[in-house]
Amino acid sequence: MSTKPSNAFVAASWVALLAGMAAFVVGLWNAQMLLNEKGYYFTILLFGLFAAVSLQKSVRDQLEGIPVTNIYYGLCWFSTLAAIMLLAVGLWNASLALSEKGFYAMSFMLALFGAIAVQKNTRDGKSNHDLSA
Repeated sequence: MSTKPSNAFVAASWVALLAGMAAFVVGLWNAQMLLNEKGYYFTILLFGLFAAVSLQKSVRDQLEGIPVTNIYYGLCWFSTLAAIMLLAVGLWNASLALSEKGFYAMSFMLALFGAIAVQKNTRDGKSNHDLSA
């Protein structure tokens, strides 16, 4: 059984990741907020991307029977949820228009989805490459 993702899905995943990240970063670049606020949101973006990819990998490892410690699995879930909550708290308390808050929330979630999908596609492609070798 081939689990190789289609080229269209691979392309859509990369577009989602890059569009989400680019929109978030361009939004920060153009935002009328202090540099430390911009740094906060940028750090949350990086933290969220890493946490989401780690979570996807640990879930996939478990499904494939690869040992994953409970502490690491729990930390992946905690980190992913913490990144989302930190963004939510930051946006809740920010003096931004409601449309700007929605923009940051949606671009953040698009970037997380894209990161998870790109990691899945990369792993699926690698798995198929290993099987054919």
